[in-house]
Amino acid sequence: METFVGLDVSLGETSVCILDKDGTLIFEGKAASEPAPIARLIRKRAPGVVRVGLESGPTSVWLTHALTAEGLPVVCLDARHAQAVLSVQINKSDRGDARGLAEMIRVGWFKAVQVKSLNAHERKSAADRSAPTGRHARSHRQPTARYPEDVSVW
Repeated sequence: METFVGLDVSLGETSVCILDKDGTLIFEGKAASEPAPIARLIRKRAPGVVRVGLESGPTSVWLTHALTAEGLPVVCLDARHAQAVLSVQINKSDRGDARGLAEMIRVGWFKAVQVKSLNAHERKSAADRSAPTGRHARSHRQPTARYPEDVSVW
């Protein structure tokens, strides 16, 4: 059975919604916002999972990579596009958002975003830590010419 999963992730708990290919609700519930409990729940309730969708956000990189490592077909959705689609709901809730994300995944009406590798995030983090900040940042920059007369010509 083809199933589609929507995850509305927060720091403590993740709302999970599983739909079949016709849009029939199979499961709605919550899991701890950790990869192992989420993967366990998806494998138990949605063995024929076609796609798992979650909104881009602060924990999406970590969760996307962890769930992909668990063998799940994860798609990270553009948060602005998802918010625009989900904003038409009358009663906005985590449960409703998970249902909306699952529906978006099911019908293919979403914009996927690229999730950079963990190695790329580590390099960026290291570069940010070594970059000068504040009032000392200016002294570390290379001087640039503003006008043609500032450039010396041989």
